[in-house]
Amino acid sequence: MDVLVLIDKLDDLVHGAKAVPLTDQVRIDREEIYDILDQMRATIPEEIKQARWIVKERQEMLAEAKREADRILGEAREQAIREASQTEIVKLAERQAEEIIEEAHRQARETRLEMEDWADQILSTLEMNLEKFLGAVRRGRERLHERSQESVMATYDD
Repeated sequence: MDVLVLIDKLDDLVHGAKAVPLTDQVRIDREEIYDILDQMRATIPEEIKQARWIVKERQEMLAEAKREADRILGEAREQAIREASQTEIVKLAERQAEEIIEEAHRQARETRLEMEDWADQILSTLEMNLEKFLGAVRRGRERLHERSQESVMATYDD
C-alpha cells in the first residue's frame, strides 16, 4: 500500500475521533493506529528497497555500457591490426577506430546521464513521499499534544 494513503488514513482517524463527553479529549482506537503504523513500517522499507533496486539497475546498465564500449574498442583494434598491411588502410582504420571510440564514449556518457536522471527522479519522488509522511506524523502528534494540553487545562479549570 502507498505510504501517502496510509498517512491519509491516519489523518482521517485523528480527525474523525469521537470526543469524550464533558471533556476536550477524544477517543482513538489504539489498535487502528497500531495497524496503520505497522502498515507504514512495512511499506516504507519496500519503497527504499525499490530505490536501491533502481540504483543497482543503473549501475548494471552503466557496467553493460562499459563492456559494450570495451567490446567495440577491441573490435576496432582488431580491425586496425588486420588492415595494417597498407599505409592508407592503416590511416583509415585509425580514423574509424577513433570514431568508434568517440561514439562508444558518447553513447556511454549519454546512457549514464539518462540513468542518473531516471534514478534521481525516482529518489526525488521517494524523498517527497517521506517528507509528506513525516509532516503528517508531526501534525498528528501536534494535534494529540494540543488535545492533551487542552485536557490538562480543562482539568485545572474545573
